[in-house]
Amino acid sequence: MSKIKVDEVICIKGSTLIVFYTPGQCWEFRIISRTGGIFGEQKIYYTAEAALRTGLEWLRDER
Repeated sequence: MSKIKVDEVICIKGSTLIVFYTPGQCWEFRIISRTGGIFGEQKIYYTAEAALRTGLEWLRDER
């Protein structure tokens, strides 16, 4: 069983941003849209802050 550490869960205008640490020892983010779609990249971030910043940029650009 793999363990994933969730660092941040933020809801903004109906979308949910989740920042988490994976067993591969990197940070990632996913966005769950109002309609239930899940978005993100298989990209490695070396800090939770970098993943959070990129996720917030995705949400900002969604407007």
